[in-house]
Amino acid sequence: MDPYRNPFAPGAGSRPPELAGRDAILEAGRIACGRALKGRSARSIMLLGLRGTGKTVLLNEIGRNAEQDGLLASRVEAPEGESLARLIYPEMRKVLRSLSGVQAAKQIANRGLSGLRNFASIFKIEIAGVEVGVEPEPGLADTGDLQYDLPDLFALIGKSAEAAGRGWVLLIEEVQYLSDADLSALIVAIHRMSQEGLPVLLVGAGLPQIARLAGEAKSYAERLFQYPPVGPLDPLSAAKAIEKPIVDEEALIAQEALNLIVERTKGYPFFLQEWASVVWNNAEGPEISLADAEHAYSETLALLDAGFFKVRIDRLTKAEVQFVKCMAGLGDGPYAMADIAEAMARTQKSLGPVRSSIITKGMIYSTDHGYLDFTVPLFAEFMRRQG
Repeated sequence: MDPYRNPFAPGAGSRPPELAGRDAILEAGRIACGRALKGRSARSIMLLGLRGTGKTVLLNEIGRNAEQDGLLASRVEAPEGESLARLIYPEMRKVLRSLSGVQAAKQIANRGLSGLRNFASIFKIEIAGVEVGVEPEPGLADTGDLQYDLPDLFALIGKSAEAAGRGWVLLIEEVQYLSDADLSALIVAIHRMSQEGLPVLLVGAGLPQIARLAGEAKSYAERLFQYPPVGPLDPLSAAKAIEKPIVDEEALIAQEALNLIVERTKGYPFFLQEWASVVWNNAEGPEISLADAEHAYSETLALLDAGFFKVRIDRLTKAEVQFVKCMAGLGDGPYAMADIAEAMARTQKSLGPVRSSIITKGMIYSTDHGYLDFTVPLFAEFMRRQG
């Protein structure tokens, strides 16, 4: 069929043509933002899920909805090794400059910009330009301790937004890469916003261990956030995500072909998009048949193996590759650490550093005490295909 009309979007973070099965999460985001804007108590959100489940898409969608409802939205991704201060400084600056243009919020926003200059200086952040007419205010956001300085800045943003009749939602992807100290400071800042009833929310996204990491950072984090799981789509939603875009393009897909794709991808959104995209390009049309879906399967696997899976295995050392190969060789997870150690003829203690390094790289996570699993869906099958 015509590749120019291919509706599917298997890129990283690309919005699928049909965002099926996520209504409850998007509604939770709308309600939280709406309540914050009205000065009502609102819980921030942490989206938890494996790779390829559509967390980035949901994060962006929540941000778009928030902007339509009158909030300012800032989007950042937490890369490994980057400090939170450097990561969100430019976003705080943009928000405060925007709010300083509103007469009712100008005085508070300018005070925020003053604190931000102190913040940039103490955390050694390069400033591209100097704020005209804004002088540093001694004692404001200049302790050098993020747990004290960040809440002060968030409070000034929140008060400025409140005065302007606006709100601010900070969207952070890959939250698991934040250091323990940075995550703790972020939670403290959001807790203060909640206590003071200011229209500032955090919507974070990352791997399943974030809930545990947040709880370890601050015990009250479990009450501060909603933790909606972002998993595979149920069969009906998965089928809708494939079939509706095809029908919208005035084409058809046989029920047997639809069932095959849903079953083999296990409902994981990225895999659905990849296979549907390949089968669209390969099918003669106007109806995608079971044979079309079957013929596209090997090409889909080759694309996933060479891209989605390979870029992740390439980040591991030889010792780490042996560890994950051993995991995959045990079948499908979760995997008991004791079983991995026995299969590798090693002690659990000796494997600790390798395990820790792979967790840090975001390839595996602890599902429970003494158990591990892959953060990438169907990764065990990929490893077994490698022989």
